[in-house]
Amino acid sequence: MNTHLTDTLQRWLPEFTEIRRDIHAHPETAFQEHRTADRVAALLASWGIQVVRGLGGTGLVGTISGSAPGPAIGLRADMDALPMTEANTFAHASRHPGAMHACGHDGHMAMLLAAARHLAEARDFEGTVHVIFQPAEEGGGGARKMIDDGLFERFPMDAVFGMHNWPGLPVGHFGLTEGAIMASSNSFGITVQGRGGHGAMPHLGVDPVVVAAQLVQAFQGILTRNLDPLESAVISVTQIHAGSADNVIPDTASMRGTVRTLSTAALDLIESRMRDIALQLPVALGCTADFEFRREYPVTINHRAETALCARVLDELVGADRLDTQVRPSMGAEDFAYMLQERPGCYVWIGNGEGGHRLPGHGSGPCTLHNTSYDFNDALIPLGAAYWVKLARHALQGRPSAG
Repeated sequence: MNTHLTDTLQRWLPEFTEIRRDIHAHPETAFQEHRTADRVAALLASWGIQVVRGLGGTGLVGTISGSAPGPAIGLRADMDALPMTEANTFAHASRHPGAMHACGHDGHMAMLLAAARHLAEARDFEGTVHVIFQPAEEGGGGARKMIDDGLFERFPMDAVFGMHNWPGLPVGHFGLTEGAIMASSNSFGITVQGRGGHGAMPHLGVDPVVVAAQLVQAFQGILTRNLDPLESAVISVTQIHAGSADNVIPDTASMRGTVRTLSTAALDLIESRMRDIALQLPVALGCTADFEFRREYPVTINHRAETALCARVLDELVGADRLDTQVRPSMGAEDFAYMLQERPGCYVWIGNGEGGHRLPGHGSGPCTLHNTSYDFNDALIPLGAAYWVKLARHALQGRPSAG
């Protein structure tokens, strides 16, 4: 690693730890990131970085011009917190009940801010780096909103890159893979219409609860008998609501759940088969049903050339023994997928460790994403920032501009 870069970023750790913990203490959920965006914009402006706000609502972009004209890339961090109550009681725990940075977006911002400051001070590259601070990753599709507001037209980019902390992956380690790294996220809803009656006389009605139970089982058959065994997919019925009394067969039963896939082809097949089963099986059992399927985040697909570039940068940064270039994909979802549909790029994981970094006063739960006891590991800030800086330099070096 470049010694000057390492020393500079390590020297800044106390300052950016304070920034990270301040953001953690004041979490804001999707499209409500007003204080967060104000803090980020003020910091960027104080370092001489041009800032444009209002993309996707609360999103913003900082533009750092190099020593000469050239190509342009984007580096993205997400800003929103989750709608959950934090169990931690240390000094920087959430001060907003019902909101918590339980996915490390506070740390993502701190790493990108540190990188932006270093790039703005050094300007030792040709071309342009756009630092993207995106709202509403947690289900709000903020990436799509920024794109719809002209992100790539107003800020032309030849490639775009993302990074997420990953609990369980050791500190100092990175993971990435070419192709799918995060799954598509989709939801479904079904209402089964039966004919209610007395629970002691089921033969006089048509029980929608029995039909709902059979639908749960039938959906799993799609994965085991319709889908290629080498494909990865999940169908989870997570809600069933029916009835109001112990001795009454209800008229209806409603079901909801999620579908995750690592390919669009698998998603097409699953949606089609679920629709057939949901509409036809109830009829065979004397009921009717309606079926709703909503495609949310697409598969996050890393591009070949950009993945190879990130792997080279990380090999140089941490060494091959701390880099997994064929990491197993996650069935979680990520709206950075929308940006990778528009521009080539790569999304990597940075190890957050097992939770030993947490201060006294953390909750009793594990330090995993979306857990009330989670906290970002501040020791990652210099390393993550170093990755962003080195990636920017490598990505712009010798890259022809798409413009």
